[in-house]
Amino acid sequence: MNKECLSYIRSIYRTIASFEQTLQKQFGLNINEVMLLIIVSEKINISSSEIATEMGLTPSNASKVIASLEKRKLIVRHTCKEDLRCMKFSISKSGEEMLAQIDCDHVELPEPLFRLIHSMMTATI
Repeated sequence: MNKECLSYIRSIYRTIASFEQTLQKQFGLNINEVMLLIIVSEKINISSSEIATEMGLTPSNASKVIASLEKRKLIVRHTCKEDLRCMKFSISKSGEEMLAQIDCDHVELPEPLFRLIHSMMTATI
């Protein structure tokens, strides 16, 4: 891997970090919390291990993100009917409202990220 490639990767990382700062300022959520909200909104009654797999996080890191969103009452924990030790999660009404506010049209995206997303979206149409 050459230095130019590594510089490009670093630029992408900085752009995403800048976007995450914007999310934090506007909504008080980090990128993992937003991603977890999206996953839980799409997959009703999902387990913590499924969340960890979907997000590509360790179970420990996924638990931290889950706890953060539970504390803010954006997701709800349910006991499995089949196994009382098992926990499933779903999005709460507050979580749905928060997710509705987080719209790329209402979040200031750094220009490089905006161009990348726009090119990806037009390529799939």
